Amino acid sequence: MLRFLALTSLVALVLAEPVPQPRHLEDSSERVVGGDVARPNSWPWQISLQYRFISNYYHTCGGTLIARGWVMTAAHCVEDLLDYRVVLGEHDLSIASGNEQIIGVSQVHIHPQWKKLADGYDIALLRLASDATLNSHVQLGSLPPSGQILPHNNLCYVTGWGLTSTGGILSNQLKQAFLPVVDYEACSRSDWWSSTVKTTRVCGGGGTEAGCNGDSGGPLNCLVNGKYYVHGIASFVSAWGCDTPKKPTVFTRVSAYIDWLDSVSIRDMYIYKLQNKL
Repeated sequence: MLRFLALTSLVALVLAEPVPQPRHLEDSSERVVGGDVARPNSWPWQISLQYRFISNYYHTCGGTLIARGWVMTAAHCVEDLLDYRVVLGEHDLSIASGNEQIIGVSQVHIHPQWKKLADGYDIALLRLASDATLNSHVQLGSLPPSGQILPHNNLCYVTGWGLTSTGGILSNQLKQAFLPVVDYEACSRSDWWSSTVKTTRVCGGGGTEAGCNGDSGGPLNCLVNGKYYVHGIASFVSAWGCDTPKKPTVFTRVSAYIDWLDSVSIRDMYIYKLQNKL
């Protein structure tokens, strides 16, 4: 029986071997088990989703800034409807660099068909309490065209703050791992994820490279025609271990939900204008 584990609460990246990297790697010899430290603010659409417990906020998931007032994340990250905030322009969770923007979440829009991980629809939109200010540290993530499916082995990176290995420790600094696309034909094989993988999902990795607990909601950044697009939302890994062979990290395929994303933002804008006329 297949077992899988949502990536909420803790974040991790697993990267076994050095590979040709884009500009996003830190120029240093430092390497940690399971990932590389990203160059600060080199993935400027990455956000830290945090929840409040008593008087403090704690990182729980990642997410992507897709418009000045909107963040895209995983449905299972926000189904508990806690007091959430997002931190933009973040790199090191343990220190304040002065580049951060902290904004509350005013509305949570979970896909209406979301019930549990096995069914899919693991996507949500967060309406921010105020618009983000775009600058060199905070930028919008680019979304793919509706329906676009990337080829096998397309270059992609998962990013997040968390476990450096299965059962390991969190990373305060944003990390990244190289996760090439595993196409549906391969990922749905009986000895891989079988029928657990829907056509509305995309797989990345499959060996020692993987996302891990806490990457949930964060982006799968894929290089297409010289530009990075957010093609996935981190959803789950195998409960037997984040880097279990033939169990690649599974992401919600963003290109399958472009119409829903558009419908939520358009409806929100209509309601906003209507309320301001009253």
